[in-house]
Amino acid sequence: MSEKFEMGPGKIAVKTFLDIKLPKGHIGIKSFNAELVDENENSVPLYEIYLHHWLAIKYFENTSISRNIEQYHDLRNGIIYQRNEGTCQGYILPHYWGLGSESRGTSSNLPNPFAVELGNPAKIPNGFKEKWLFNIMAIDTRGTLHRKGCTECRCNLLNLPKDFYNVTKGFDGKPLSLNYRGGLLCCQDNLQCKLRKDFDAPKKKVSLRYKIRWVNWDEHQVPLKFYILDATDRVRSNGSKIIHDCQAEYTIPRIGDNDSPHVQRANIPIEKGGYLIYGVTHMHAGVINATLYRQDESVLCTSTPKYGTGMKAGNEKGYVVGMSGCYPKLGSIKIKDGEILTVEAIYQNKFRTGIMGHFYIYLAENTDIG
Repeated sequence: MSEKFEMGPGKIAVKTFLDIKLPKGHIGIKSFNAELVDENENSVPLYEIYLHHWLAIKYFENTSISRNIEQYHDLRNGIIYQRNEGTCQGYILPHYWGLGSESRGTSSNLPNPFAVELGNPAKIPNGFKEKWLFNIMAIDTRGTLHRKGCTECRCNLLNLPKDFYNVTKGFDGKPLSLNYRGGLLCCQDNLQCKLRKDFDAPKKKVSLRYKIRWVNWDEHQVPLKFYILDATDRVRSNGSKIIHDCQAEYTIPRIGDNDSPHVQRANIPIEKGGYLIYGVTHMHAGVINATLYRQDESVLCTSTPKYGTGMKAGNEKGYVVGMSGCYPKLGSIKIKDGEILTVEAIYQNKFRTGIMGHFYIYLAENTDIG
């Protein structure tokens, strides 16, 4: 269980919890699942508190100043972040595991003999410890004026400070444009979605409950590399250097009465390829599907949503409660070094903000597969 945090009608919580509990030693993670639960460890339905995302992020902590980091939560010194193998820049999409509303119904199981390696002493810098943190965003939509718009972080549906656009910077470090209509930057910790008049409901304390399946590392395990590919990546080149510019999210403008779906595509070169072991996506409500193509335009993987049909947690009507994954026959698909893959995210043609199209793939270097 993560640390508890408090929610209330309309409240947005964006929390970072350092040094989360993971199995100790040199291990291989086989699956990593999570969901939001209340104080009694009951599953919280998405129509009450929407789990926008949870991310598990790896970092190395300088052991000589660990106490200061723990006491003051100062991440500026003594921390080295270790991002995944994906192509995005800087701190954009750095996690190794993480989903959102679809968490309860999306598989993270890795087939034998594959696993994500943790705790290898040879890969930990001298004087540091390998640790992990959670970044969690939850949105309490009880009593909100527009539940769906609140989950999409539409700026006009939040009680933003008067000087919000003057003091807030975009992902590019520049002042946030007045044209920014919704997304992560409007969903900041302790901000509030607008509520219906006179609505009242009790506050709740919630936690992220997570379940990890692992094995002790030995010669029988085959390590995997984890990549996140973003459908908004604006790839360009500077001479021989490839420059990635992932936006992490985007807005879908409603285009007249056109019923054709909205398609977002990015062509992304993969510097180091490997055998495709598993693929899945993180998407939002309104998604039709997402597909990963290889350079010859053949399909590597298509991930489709499961929408809920009821009221029970895990089957909430209208919410994306699962995304299908792809398990190719072992050794059947090898992505070449330098191959250009295409990520395609397809959504309904309706106005939406904060939309995401993230393709997760696990690759194995080992050629002795089968």
